[in-house]
Amino acid sequence: MTAPLAHFNGALLPLDQIRISPLDRGFLFGDGVYEVVPAYGGRLLRAREHFARLQRSMDEIGLANPHTIEGWIAEVGKLLAHHPGDQSVYIQVTRGVPPKRDHVIPKGLAPTVFMMASPLPTPSREMVEKGVACVSARDFRWEKCHIKSVSLLGNVLARQVSADAGAAETVLFRDGFLTEASASNVFVVKGGTVLAAPQDHHILLGITYELLQELARRGEVRFEVRPIPEAEVRAADELWLSSSTKEVLAITSLDGRPVGAGVPGPMFRRMHALFQDYKAKLAAAAAVAD
Repeated sequence: MTAPLAHFNGALLPLDQIRISPLDRGFLFGDGVYEVVPAYGGRLLRAREHFARLQRSMDEIGLANPHTIEGWIAEVGKLLAHHPGDQSVYIQVTRGVPPKRDHVIPKGLAPTVFMMASPLPTPSREMVEKGVACVSARDFRWEKCHIKSVSLLGNVLARQVSADAGAAETVLFRDGFLTEASASNVFVVKGGTVLAAPQDHHILLGITYELLQELARRGEVRFEVRPIPEAEVRAADELWLSSSTKEVLAITSLDGRPVGAGVPGPMFRRMHALFQDYKAKLAAAAAVAD
């Protein structure tokens, strides 16, 4: 079986032939950032917003961006030409390869750029119709969660809490307030209003979060951004997850207790329909462009 093509420092190569130096600062220190961009029918979902977030992450760690937004879109387009259908594009940029291991950030390094595409793992019909179980945990991660850093050990450990419990996600609380989940944003529905945690340094600035906010506005759904106490989360009518791969997904139990009626609620069904309509229009635009 032929290995899929991936992008490595400007070249398209078989994935199994790509070699990264052990001195790469991404390998040694987790010194780098990443993005995950879904593509439906070859059309990137909110590409400019994803690459603007990549720029913000780079700015936060003082890493020079090797491409403009248009340049990134062009490079991803070359990769997607070899990966038809709905794809998840993973993009990673590290500080590069210094001559020696040193905590001090060296100057003048060329960044290491890696991209790969894989089939987009969207939620199954059963997950959409029945929702998913989640557990909760204290948010023990660092203070700069708004950076989409490749240093994901905290998120990995948080996700393992739910994996060990046979659950889909770990909902995180910091100092008595909702932050996010290990690899998702979290939304609370109470009294017909969708509540979202502020996009501060304690959560990742989710592109799908912003899309749901926009879809809520279009669909005349009340949407409020504010700090959400843990007690409100546990008394919610509905809870949702969102991410580039989960899209929008209902949480129907938290820590073994039902959320609301224990089934995906009417607000979720409305938002899910709005999201699916958005996807269909994106795919239709891609088909016309082809």
